[in-house]
Amino acid sequence: MLEYEGLRLMPLSGPEIALHLEALARVRMRVFRDWPYLYAGSLEYERQYLQTYLRCPGSLAVLVWDRGHCIGATTAIPLADESAEVRAPFEGVGLDVERIDYFGESVLLPEYRGLGLGVKFFELREAHARAQGLNLCAFCAVERDDRHPARPVDYVSNDAFWRRRGYQPRPDLRTSFAWPDLGQEQSTEKPMSFWLKNLDA
Repeated sequence: MLEYEGLRLMPLSGPEIALHLEALARVRMRVFRDWPYLYAGSLEYERQYLQTYLRCPGSLAVLVWDRGHCIGATTAIPLADESAEVRAPFEGVGLDVERIDYFGESVLLPEYRGLGLGVKFFELREAHARAQGLNLCAFCAVERDDRHPARPVDYVSNDAFWRRRGYQPRPDLRTSFAWPDLGQEQSTEKPMSFWLKNLDA
């Protein structure tokens, strides 16, 4: 257990994640409801999605607790242990998935942002990559039309923050994932773009 700004950070790996799977699922669902994901999630889908992390002994989930409430989380997993649809863009351009740690998500309830936890999440996941013997880190982000009616007028993207952490967009790495937007029953494909960092650079 780690302490940060009066909060408890709980790192878990593989099957350990099952002990707090519902807390992780609920904070993901809460944060991803907001722009730009607009994710109308369900616990059933979350349980299925997180099975990949439970099956992998080298996965990481760090849950953040304020007293008894999970207020944030971040995850990572060796890309070689991710699903084929996540690996495919990297394999398609000849990148060695055995060298890459894939960062699943970082989510924080709005009232806990600005405390430095976003930076802490990257530090913990990069340390995880090094511990796994991996020297490339990657994550993906959804792409939304700036004219989308749900886009908040004061929205600021995370691009500048990611660049400060040493990550660069890779236009040659693209895919799409499907989920139902808020107010929709059917899943629709969303374009996703990847960002990478070489820990040895």
